Amino acid sequence: MQNRFNLIDEPWLPIADVGRVSLTEFFTHPDYRALGGSPVQKIALLKLLLALAQAAATPHDESAWLAMDEQTLAARCLTYLKRWRDAFFLYGEKPFLQVPAIQKAECKSYGTALPDVSTGNTTVLTQTQQEKPLDDADKALLLVAQMGFALSGKKTDNSVVLTSGYPNKTNAKGKPSSAKSGPSVGFMGLLHNFVLGETLWQTLRLNLFTQQDVQQSGLYPGGVGRAIWEEMPTGEDCSIARIHKTTLMGRLVPLSRFCLFTDNGLHYSEGIAHPDYKVGGVDPSIAVDRRAKEPKVLWVNPLRRPWRELTALLGFVESQQNTFDCLQLRVAVRHAKLVSDCFAIWSGGLRVSSNAGEQYVSGDDDYVESVFWLYASELDGEWLANLRGEIDVLNDFSKLLYGCVISYYKEQKVDGKTIAEQATALFWQLCEREAQTLLHACERSQVQQRFQLRRRFADNLHHIFNTQCPQQTARQLDAWAKSRPNLRKYLHLQQEAA
Repeated sequence: MQNRFNLIDEPWLPIADVGRVSLTEFFTHPDYRALGGSPVQKIALLKLLLALAQAAATPHDESAWLAMDEQTLAARCLTYLKRWRDAFFLYGEKPFLQVPAIQKAECKSYGTALPDVSTGNTTVLTQTQQEKPLDDADKALLLVAQMGFALSGKKTDNSVVLTSGYPNKTNAKGKPSSAKSGPSVGFMGLLHNFVLGETLWQTLRLNLFTQQDVQQSGLYPGGVGRAIWEEMPTGEDCSIARIHKTTLMGRLVPLSRFCLFTDNGLHYSEGIAHPDYKVGGVDPSIAVDRRAKEPKVLWVNPLRRPWRELTALLGFVESQQNTFDCLQLRVAVRHAKLVSDCFAIWSGGLRVSSNAGEQYVSGDDDYVESVFWLYASELDGEWLANLRGEIDVLNDFSKLLYGCVISYYKEQKVDGKTIAEQATALFWQLCEREAQTLLHACERSQVQQRFQLRRRFADNLHHIFNTQCPQQTARQLDAWAKSRPNLRKYLHLQQEAA
């Protein structure tokens, strides 16, 4: 096949407020600020860019990292791309992140690999769910996302096995099994976290691991490893695949699906099956709590936005080992404190449902992402304790609101559970508008601002309660008066602070 559409030269990488750019343009323009696309695409693309940076310029230790500025990192990436240019053709004899030997697998439509597109007998509810033609840039995005974010199920053709005797694509009856979910998705949709700088070049540098970081983490016995496009595996369990499972590179670009593009679709089968978090296989960008016998992770939850998890994600600030630990944040925040006072925490992912091994997006499932800016100089144990205290108060507000709405409708001899859930959901939506202000108010000198925010949150709570609990009749008014929230103990602190 003729080599064409090289990702180094062709525009395909979405940049916010700019459009699509090539990899060469990306590493030539230092002013690009943020990636475009869906949250899943942003995660997959940032992991790909980090894999490029790790392959081109992994520093040995912190001193080497400090000595390498953003311009030097970008220059080394350009040199690396020039050296490996032949590995980045989307089509050709050695197509990028594709396995030509998988052409024996059934050819599927592109929508098969897109979670927000209805295929097969799935009902189409909105126009956005209809499958649309993809250009080469769209296909490149689809391919990169599939490496870690493929959903489990029967859409893959697992009848084709490239490693002789490999048993994990066959069920107990000897028939092709359902494919496992990509390691970046997990069972319900893993929450991924990164530190963002003021530019994308700075973001890459802040999130770059040193060899010492990887070694000390104990998570990747194979070390940083080798980029998968430098030497593609020949099968699901070949020597290259086995080594890839043990390296940092294996978590940045996992190759969990073997794909091959054709003119009409893609050949699509399960690829390298990486270990999950329960047995120690984790992406550096997810948060894991290892206190219990079985590790726990933070899942994407559209009803519990990521800012409410910041106290768990940043627990390492207090040097505690008994909480969630996110290696990506721990390393990148340390870097940010060295070179940049202002940085952001980005969290996001996709919530999915599962039934009998088949993953899909349904009901309350949705994409989630949030960005909150912090000052490194203020990020200490006192700040985190203040934030934890304020979020605990908001949790108390939410529980109180729920109970008061339930009580109101109980007085009316009506089941108010659904209305109470809607009320608390609305309360958290209103709180999220003030989340960035709350983060800054947790600085040691902002006591008055914190209690002013409490008053604002209390006003939101009373407004929601009054809206959800009518007072038109005498009976309603009596129930309203009996059930009205009492927040005196939370707001009394404001008077003391004044």
